[in-house]
Amino acid sequence: MKLEMRGQMRMEQRMKLAPHMIQSMEILQLPILALQERIEQELNSNPVLEMEEPSNPEDTEPVGEQSDDDINEKDLVVNPDGKRTEAFERLDSLDDDYKDYMSRAGSFRLRRQSDEPDRKLEAIKNTVAPPQSLHDHLTEQWGLVEAEKPVKKAGNMIIDYIDERGYLSVRLEQLHNKDRADFTIDDLKEALELVQKLEPTGVGARDLKECLLIQMAQNSEDMSFEARLIAEHMDELLENRLPDIARKMNCSIEAINRAIERMSKLDTSPGLQIGRDRNHPITADVIVQSSNDSEDYSVQLADSNLPALRVNNYYAKMAKGAGVSEKTKKFLQNNIRSARWIIDAIEQRKNTLLKVARSVVEHQKEFFDKGQLYLKPLPMAKVAEDVGVHLATVSRAVAGKYVQCSWGILPLRKFFSGGTEDVNGQKHSWEAIRVKLQQIIDAEDKTKPLSDDQIRKKLAEAGIKKLARRTVAKYRKLLNIPAARFRKKY
Repeated sequence: MKLEMRGQMRMEQRMKLAPHMIQSMEILQLPILALQERIEQELNSNPVLEMEEPSNPEDTEPVGEQSDDDINEKDLVVNPDGKRTEAFERLDSLDDDYKDYMSRAGSFRLRRQSDEPDRKLEAIKNTVAPPQSLHDHLTEQWGLVEAEKPVKKAGNMIIDYIDERGYLSVRLEQLHNKDRADFTIDDLKEALELVQKLEPTGVGARDLKECLLIQMAQNSEDMSFEARLIAEHMDELLENRLPDIARKMNCSIEAINRAIERMSKLDTSPGLQIGRDRNHPITADVIVQSSNDSEDYSVQLADSNLPALRVNNYYAKMAKGAGVSEKTKKFLQNNIRSARWIIDAIEQRKNTLLKVARSVVEHQKEFFDKGQLYLKPLPMAKVAEDVGVHLATVSRAVAGKYVQCSWGILPLRKFFSGGTEDVNGQKHSWEAIRVKLQQIIDAEDKTKPLSDDQIRKKLAEAGIKKLARRTVAKYRKLLNIPAARFRKKY
């Protein structure tokens, strides 16, 4: 078999995205806060890109006669007619003023005056300190606990295996290494008892039952009845079998309900009290307001905080100048091209997002008038057809964007969903059906909660007759609503 290399030509079509197209898609997908950060990065990295200062005619001072105080700011011109007296008097006065200023200023110092605030220092003082993690919080407390050296080592090992919710994620036997004599099983047990006394209360538990019992034992109130209820009948309590518990404990169901009410104040995840992840701020990208003079809605972008960008005129002229080296000219041309790309991408984002938002408001006008029950099915393909863009462009435009309206700040993607039709031919989105399902469960008799099949019949009475029982069960789980036997109140 002979191996050889041959050259071969073929024709094919490939789609290749230009760099500015990729940048436009990235800018379109950014929410308003991320876009502000991106603009700041571009301003810091691109020397030819600058913010356009707003033109305010009130800031310009009228040109009038110059006062005697500003006479030193006038151009020094020697009169051609030979009258140089005034000019030389100005030179003498400038020299005297300079000497007087230097005598009062003293030696030159870089340090600012004591009464002038340091902006950088003020910014550092106003910066929020990073949150302390649960591990650091427990380690700091454990350092103040008095115990034997093996117990201290065992406690450090236990703290290393406490998860973010505050639970010990491994068994004590797994922490003991027989090949090392640092601590024994008894040292681990003693250390665990001490760790469970640290703050927050309930930390170091190995399961939910132990977590609740620790909090009850350290509570200032008498919770002996609740502790017995958890210790002896935890599984039955989770199954909502209150009559069986009342019979075994020889007490009334009302007493158990009061105990459940008191236990509801306990924390099932005490570790989240320390170092809890902060919620990311949400800022609306689109504002929808009702017009006072008509029934229509005005749609506008919430981009007032975005700076207006432009290419620096000085660098633009320098890139075209003849006395500039080729290396410098190439550097400026690349940055000018990049600056124009980012400006065009931001402008294209504004236009696309505004068109998509107006199309959504036009299709979902009943929602803005009456509420979530009137949210209609709206596929993205319909909006893409109205706007005249690709379906993927609409998907990028609504990603991570929020709408501010009279019903609150809602995700823009909320308005795109499928649905079904009722007996009258009216379309209902799946989101509106879930809202109706929630209303039915909120209005039910808690002593006789509705089953999934009964909920389906209630929805059918409301006109939505094409839902199966398993679809009702799926939406109930999506809304975190338990089954009927767990919702029963005794």
